[in-house]
This record gives sequence, structure tokens and C-alpha cells, in this order.
Amino acid sequence: MIALIQRVTRASVTVDNVVTGETGPGLLVLLGVEKEDDEQKADRLCERVLGYRIFSDDEGKMNLNVLQAGGSILVVSQFTLAADTTRGMRPGFSRGARPERAQALYNYFVERCRAQGAETATGRFAADMQVSLVNDGPVTFWLQV
Repeated sequence: MIALIQRVTRASVTVDNVVTGETGPGLLVLLGVEKEDDEQKADRLCERVLGYRIFSDDEGKMNLNVLQAGGSILVVSQFTLAADTTRGMRPGFSRGARPERAQALYNYFVERCRAQGAETATGRFAADMQVSLVNDGPVTFWLQV
């Protein structure tokens, strides 16, 4: 399971000209689900995303996680993160989970974030989404479990 996390001042996702989710200061989480992923991996990735210390403390050092910083998160499904890009000029998608399994783990991840106290907005799974963001820093990290 993969999360590309970006520290943002704001982010939103739009489907069919309707905003389906947005966040103020916090994290945009692009979430990719691979074939071998399960609930245990989703739990671990949630723990890492919410605990990752990429927000500044009073001294300007990256010492706070999103919850400590008072931020929220926007989770957007991103199957292309699981692509195989090692050969050729076209990505392969054989490493990605089947859509029904990916959606179940995406929903599970979102619920785990909410259960941990994170204000969590979402995109719409498998929709054609337009994502807007202002990356703060820029700060972007790839987390994989």
C-alpha cells in the first residue's frame, strides 16, 4: 500500500464540477492499493501517515504530525501509484489490486483515519477527479508498507 503525502495549505477534489472533498492546512494523501495489500497494511500505513512528523513546531523544525498541528486530511484514490514503470514507455498496472478489493481497502483506510481522530475528506473512488492543491514547502513524501 502506497501513500504519496503532500503537506498543503489547502486541497480539494472535484467530480463532475462538484467539490466532493476539501481540506485546509493538512495533508493531501494520494492512496494506491497493490494486490498483496490487506487491512494490516492499511492499519500500518494509517499509523505512518497520521504520525509522520512533517509540520513545523515553534522552532520551525519538522517535529509535529498532522494531528498535533491541528490539520485535516484529504484522501484520494490513485491507482497509478501502483504502476510498474521499470520498462518501456507505457506503465503496467498488473501490481494494482482489483477494483473491488482496492475500494474496500481505500474505504477501510479512510475509516481508520477517522477513528484515530483525523478530520478526513475524500474524493470519489474510481471517478474522473480533478485535484487542486497548494503544496506547502513544497513538502512531499512517498510512504509504502
